Amino acid sequence: MASPAPKTAQLPAVQHLVVRYAKRGKMRFASHRDVARVFERGVRRAGLPIAYSAGFTPHPKISYAGGAPTGVASEAEYLSLALTSRQVATQVRQRLNATLPDGIDVIDVTEDTEGSSALEASQWQVILPGVDPAAAERAVAGFLALSEAPVERLTDKGVRRLDARSAVVTLDVLEPADAHGGPCAAVTSVQDCAILRMVVLHMAPAVRPDDVLTALRDQYGLVPSSPPITTRLAQGSLALLAGTSVL
Repeated sequence: MASPAPKTAQLPAVQHLVVRYAKRGKMRFASHRDVARVFERGVRRAGLPIAYSAGFTPHPKISYAGGAPTGVASEAEYLSLALTSRQVATQVRQRLNATLPDGIDVIDVTEDTEGSSALEASQWQVILPGVDPAAAERAVAGFLALSEAPVERLTDKGVRRLDARSAVVTLDVLEPADAHGGPCAAVTSVQDCAILRMVVLHMAPAVRPDDVLTALRDQYGLVPSSPPITTRLAQGSLALLAGTSVL
């Protein structure tokens, strides 16, 4: 005989919390499924009154916004928790951080008022070891002048063709002093490292920073000496991230 569903499965959700968390260090190599398992385990260990779905095999009501690709770090990943009794957001943050592994860090917990629809775009930073900043500036200027930048990406369903240019709202080469946390020095030398900052729209099919790098490589020969280091810095409205109004 199957085990009965948890009692919490019969309780309605009375509170929805948005959790912003970071994926750092070795945890950037964790897949979306791995991260989901980490949070499900963390929610149980933290004793949070999570709501469950209905049906024969109830699941905790944890929903995720589009996660960063495997191998990419992030300071702005989001998920939503449905709880059966109201909790203090700051205490939820503390309880989760006490149970989560190193490299998964809850930055903020807030009441869900806007939902994932507010996440229109992402701001990314990409460190390109061994790339001269002047060469990166020339490549970026050329890319921004394009009307389209077709690239191919290998997926589980085969090769997908997409336009990397269509989703890019802003793309800049940063001065080392403007970079997040001075990352060049940690990779190589400042002279041998270019840093890109870009705002990319969330659209279907999704355009990722590595698609932009593919276009820069194919069109302008911009090739780093070792794998790029990519970090999502923020997610939010296009007006907020790009400093412009949505037309």
